[in-house]
Amino acid sequence: MKSSFSRNPSTTISPLPSGVKPGPNGIFLVSTGISHLDNILPSLFCFTLTLISKILGGGIPLGTLVMIMEDNEAPHHLLLLRNFMSQGLIHEQPLLYASPEKNPQAFLGTLPGLLISKSDKHESGSVTGEAQEKNLRIAWQYKKYCDEQQLDRTEDGRKQYCNDFDLRKPLERKFLSRQHVDCMSIHDNPDLVSIRERCFDFLAQFSRNKGPINCVGRVAIQSFCAPQSGYSNMDWEMLSFINSLRSTLRSSNAVCMITFPPSVLSLPFCTRWQHLADTLLSVKALPDEDKELGRLLTDYNDMVGLLCINKVCRINSQVPAVLDSTTFSLKLQRRKLLVLECLNQAPVDGSGNNSGDISASCSGSSKVLSLDF
Repeated sequence: MKSSFSRNPSTTISPLPSGVKPGPNGIFLVSTGISHLDNILPSLFCFTLTLISKILGGGIPLGTLVMIMEDNEAPHHLLLLRNFMSQGLIHEQPLLYASPEKNPQAFLGTLPGLLISKSDKHESGSVTGEAQEKNLRIAWQYKKYCDEQQLDRTEDGRKQYCNDFDLRKPLERKFLSRQHVDCMSIHDNPDLVSIRERCFDFLAQFSRNKGPINCVGRVAIQSFCAPQSGYSNMDWEMLSFINSLRSTLRSSNAVCMITFPPSVLSLPFCTRWQHLADTLLSVKALPDEDKELGRLLTDYNDMVGLLCINKVCRINSQVPAVLDSTTFSLKLQRRKLLVLECLNQAPVDGSGNNSGDISASCSGSSKVLSLDF
């Protein structure tokens, strides 16, 4: 019996913009700017952990809200926020940045630049040698056209889905000047009217009702409930803003990352904030010269902090997330590349201490840290 099904030839798949890739369950992903974090997030969308992370990659689903709980003892949340912003600017994605500082434009000068590997340097050196040979064969009036074509090829080659960033090198000015970067200060704001209007006007440009994905926007809000803002005591107003922002994100091709200090909020409102987040992360500082943690963890001296995954985004899926590990170490490779690694327990020596004693000593330290190996 012949089936009546026939494929519609007029249906074409529109190409995705730079920095966007398809994900599981019909979603689209953008990168966090940290390749190790991208590889962690997608594996939590489906139970086939290794297969999904290798085939589909990962990142932040479009239309979702990422919230990061800060630590008062160390500004590790700024590492995640800077990479998130730099990754969007590399892909020419419009950015809205809100900060409690009086001059938020100054923060753009701290964004990390692209990390140039040795292979890239070698290729650039070979290209320079070839260009010198071409100068001997090409007339001088055609030289500027060759230089422009070579520059375009170099920039396109660097536009990967997730780039590596050098924390010691600032982002090049060309990425800041040619992009639509909107900065606003929430310092001494008496209410949330201004930030609400700016965010919703910005997200209106990326409405999904306009058809296929042509451009993706990013919103970065630093220390949303900081005491510097005039609305830090308006608990219900801030909660209503986050709820409205999340619902607006659902119908737009944009992502939002908000960092906030949980110590400023009361426990009931802090819990409500955590429930509103699609993806909830938290950073923790390591105690200085903690001998107990030093005996418990390998490479303790190379760690700068801890990253905890408290909540995983669930979009178009009812499969619960089963996490192999929820705590990862923040490290700086060669003092310039931010990486995440699973915690590894140090081997137990023969001095009579067993693994149970070590775990108990960790939980009984001056600052309680919940570690997941």
